[in-house]
Amino acid sequence: MDYQKIASDVYNLAESDEPIAPIVREALQVIEQCVGQYGQDHVSLSFNGGKDCTVLLHLYAAVLARKVSSTHNPISALYIPDPSPFFALEEFVKIATQDYLLDLFTCNLSSDIQLPVESVTPGVSTPSALKGSSDYIGHSLQTRPVGAARGGEGMRRALELYKSRFPDIQAILVGTRRTDPHGTTLSYRNVTDPGWPAFERINPIINWAYSDIWTFLRKLKIPYCTLYDEGYTSLGSTYNTLPNPALLVKDSDSSHTLPSSLTVVANNPNAMCFVESTPPKSSLNDIGPFTIIADNPDQICLADPVSDLRESEPPRSTLGPFQVLISDPNTQCQGEVNDRSANGVRLPPRYRPAYELQDGALERAGRVSGPVISEI
Repeated sequence: MDYQKIASDVYNLAESDEPIAPIVREALQVIEQCVGQYGQDHVSLSFNGGKDCTVLLHLYAAVLARKVSSTHNPISALYIPDPSPFFALEEFVKIATQDYLLDLFTCNLSSDIQLPVESVTPGVSTPSALKGSSDYIGHSLQTRPVGAARGGEGMRRALELYKSRFPDIQAILVGTRRTDPHGTTLSYRNVTDPGWPAFERINPIINWAYSDIWTFLRKLKIPYCTLYDEGYTSLGSTYNTLPNPALLVKDSDSSHTLPSSLTVVANNPNAMCFVESTPPKSSLNDIGPFTIIADNPDQICLADPVSDLRESEPPRSTLGPFQVLISDPNTQCQGEVNDRSANGVRLPPRYRPAYELQDGALERAGRVSGPVISEI
């Protein structure tokens, strides 16, 4: 990891004419003031592999490289895992720990009952299929916010553990944003509530919108957890986190079925294709003016004249995993399911990546306690 390049890229963006530049400058100033007051040895960063703290980590690395030391020292950080975390998320935490040289302490609580890390809406129940499993929270009182505190009981106990192990840490950088639960009343800097371990919470990206997070990550080509490319927009535990329904690809019923046979309708109504076994390479030149290439490399479609289709044309739908290659640019082809029988192979629903979510208010729509929207 080239930390001087990180600093150069981030500070250049902050001084640019890009629309995101003002909030990048703002975040950098908040971090600089924190490090100037406490010193790097007394500051830690809360990192759980999510998109927001990934942005914050990159900003913090830039400040340390530009303002503190040209030689990158290990970054103090804590990881408070959710009960039943995603495997891909934990793998990304490991990668980021190596790439950014984190001195990461994982706050694993020794308890038979797994406590929530973040506050959730009272009354939200664990799916019945998971009751009795090791991921089940169980008692309803444990799903309620802890008084005026910002977080769940699991968070409070984890911070107590961290404070006992690292008493010199006085401030923790947190990737909370205004639209997060309990984020509306926060400022750049807030001390923890009475009854909680004594830290100052530093919130450099409190004023960032959902779209700002993705603009920053993608503009600077910052690696992030792969779950976000699978339709997840807010990550928690495996039992309360689903892909965001707002990103579900339309026409999923037809586009997620790999049929046993299919039809290609061209602007020549007397031409169509059937799925056939791949011919020997020597005969590939005999393929007609267009070809369907499917997920399965052992199947292709060969052009074949058939009877006129104009009198009984079936409903048309796009086949998601297929690509149409046309040698004649004046020919338009469209795939149609010709056999919806049990011979078809059902594929899982497809979702667009998280950065394509247009309405940031739906960021938590894939969470059990998030807003509910109708299916697309």
